[in-house]
Amino acid sequence: MKQVHRILLSRMKFIGDVVLTTPIIRAVREKYPEAFIAYLGEKNAVSLLEENPHLNEIIPYDFTRPSIFESARVGFLLRKRKFDVAVDLFSNPRSALLMYASGAPVRIGKKVQGRGNLYTHQIKDDGKPKSAIGFHYQYVQPLDVEPTHLQTEIFLTDIEKREAKRFLTWQLESDETYSQQSNRPLIGINPGATWPSKIWLKENFAGLAFLLAKRLNAHVVLFQGPKDKQLVDEIAKLSLAKVSILPVMQLRQLAAVLSQLSLYITNDNGTMHISVATGTTTIGIFGPGEENIWFPYFPPHLALRKDVPCHPCHLDVCNRTGKEYMECMKLLHVNDVFEVVKKVLTAHG
Repeated sequence: MKQVHRILLSRMKFIGDVVLTTPIIRAVREKYPEAFIAYLGEKNAVSLLEENPHLNEIIPYDFTRPSIFESARVGFLLRKRKFDVAVDLFSNPRSALLMYASGAPVRIGKKVQGRGNLYTHQIKDDGKPKSAIGFHYQYVQPLDVEPTHLQTEIFLTDIEKREAKRFLTWQLESDETYSQQSNRPLIGINPGATWPSKIWLKENFAGLAFLLAKRLNAHVVLFQGPKDKQLVDEIAKLSLAKVSILPVMQLRQLAAVLSQLSLYITNDNGTMHISVATGTTTIGIFGPGEENIWFPYFPPHLALRKDVPCHPCHLDVCNRTGKEYMECMKLLHVNDVFEVVKKVLTAHG
């Protein structure tokens, strides 16, 4: 595609999905090294794109404001930027209208009845198996961008990393061994998820924390989202080992703290993608989700899942009953995860 000087990329929602578009950002930059490239998305999620050297501008959308006012504000801003191309990696009604409002002569989005007509180039999935990263790459094919990059990335400043170290020292100062034993593995656990069906049993997390602390001499820290306080408190009480609970953090602070860990164990949630993108070895626990799509990562990162007849169910709440309720999560035992952690730490320690 000729005469491309100003490019808008947009993935409007969801933390993990925004992180999963970072390989596309790098690939577009390599194809168009002199172009002005901007990224539009939900304000908290796109904070993870700050310091990304492949972007010229980040345009945050504030979903806490009335839609009519925020859409008008952002639409006006987009039109002022005079983009040549707008690529909608989300393609819902709001994002389709914003791409149209941008006035970009080339607008790329999903082929779907109705709003698909707002795009000049409509993308239809080819139906072949692919990861979330591969799915996003389809939308930049009209720009002749090849899938040259698959690794996600978050760029942290040296100051952010130093502050994360200080934060951890302050949060964990009650445990003298944290500062005295610098070679002690620091392992993070995140037991939360947006869907109840994606949450591994709290008893399992408590048992895993015990094994990590007692057998690997690890310092275990629990991470939590805004709605996870009761869950992490219960896990800390159930565990026979001492664990530390970290407070809810802003996303960039969270990314910086994750970058300091020896290893991170988490359910299928947004922090899983943040951790991988910071370079921390990550183990993702999967139940109803498809790891071949939502865990497009290579070793030492690993996804753990047990096969069940109903997989993938795509249900936010398990609809099975009796002994079969949450079977995908029940079949993944504490020792299964522990043995994987031990091997990973031994191989990459």
